[in-house]
Amino acid sequence: MKINAAVLRKMDAPRPFAASRPLSIETLDLSPPGPGEVLVRIAAAGLCHSDLSVINGNRPRPLPMALGHEASGIVAALGDGVADLQLGDHVVIVFMPSCGHCVPCAEGRPALCEPGAASNGAGTLLKGDIRLMDADGPVHHHLGVSAFADHAVVSRNSLVRIDKHLPLVEAALFGCAVLTGVGAVINTARLPAGSTAAVIGLGGVGLAAVMGARAAGASQIIGVDLSAEKLALAADVGATGTVNASDADAIEQVRRLTGGGVDYAFEFAGSVRALDSAMQMTKRGGTTVTAGLPPADAALPVNVVRLVGEERTLKGSYIGTCVPVRDIPRLIQLYRDGRLPVDRLLSARIRLEDINEAFDRLDDGSVVRQVIEF
Repeated sequence: MKINAAVLRKMDAPRPFAASRPLSIETLDLSPPGPGEVLVRIAAAGLCHSDLSVINGNRPRPLPMALGHEASGIVAALGDGVADLQLGDHVVIVFMPSCGHCVPCAEGRPALCEPGAASNGAGTLLKGDIRLMDADGPVHHHLGVSAFADHAVVSRNSLVRIDKHLPLVEAALFGCAVLTGVGAVINTARLPAGSTAAVIGLGGVGLAAVMGARAAGASQIIGVDLSAEKLALAADVGATGTVNASDADAIEQVRRLTGGGVDYAFEFAGSVRALDSAMQMTKRGGTTVTAGLPPADAALPVNVVRLVGEERTLKGSYIGTCVPVRDIPRLIQLYRDGRLPVDRLLSARIRLEDINEAFDRLDDGSVVRQVIEF
């Protein structure tokens, strides 16, 4: 079938993207789903910094590539062997497919699926196939999804069926921002009720973490960002205090507000400087969690004596250490119960044709989550 998709053919385009147009809206050929695959009519797709990091070259991927990884949609066709979904089912697409058989999957850690990581790095679906083509040959899949398109073929293992009563625009956010942010709090950190927390970087993922910390019962939640608007939004969705990261004494402000530092600091800004700040905001014996993705060659100097002598913990978190089939329905229920105001993450609903301008807004930090509504 013919589809319209946003295709990246060259990384590191100059800003503004509205002028350089790194993403072109193209007509591609999409092959039918193979065994274990599903055709999804995309309903909504969110713009995330993980997409931006491919556009600007911080996370190189094979090109050409149809971008987009945070999405929801409706099942339109089933490949052979897919018996547990039906046409018309509503689904959230997860950007790390899990094989269910490798050691991490067997240990209950599907976010670390080894075949899933290999296929995502190669720009293929889970079994190594490419279903997108243009006149010159294959077009790679972004994280097994390629959601900036009106249709996508994905692995069955990339899908979580959801209740049809949940609006699909909001549902898209559960595939990345909510899983990653809330998951970092409840799965990676296992934050106990009554703990103190700081969240550095208040984009979609960071604000979701603020919501997650509030839902988990944190006694203090300090939001840290450069944007006054995002700090105000953090206060609206659960932060008990805010600090502007541009202040020279930002770290000391957090430490004063929390009596010497937080039990848990979460870094989502994607910079080594922000991660170092998060560690300094963490008290002795505390835990620093990072889900930020800086350039691949970024490195963090760590004071090993402090790490040992103060019994500090530094943890990475990928997709919030989630088990998507378990966690997405739980998080959706928390949203329905009013404990995760996920709809507050929505900055704008946009058209596919306006995607380059939208990435300019994402890059300059003026928005939280923009969602393409098909």
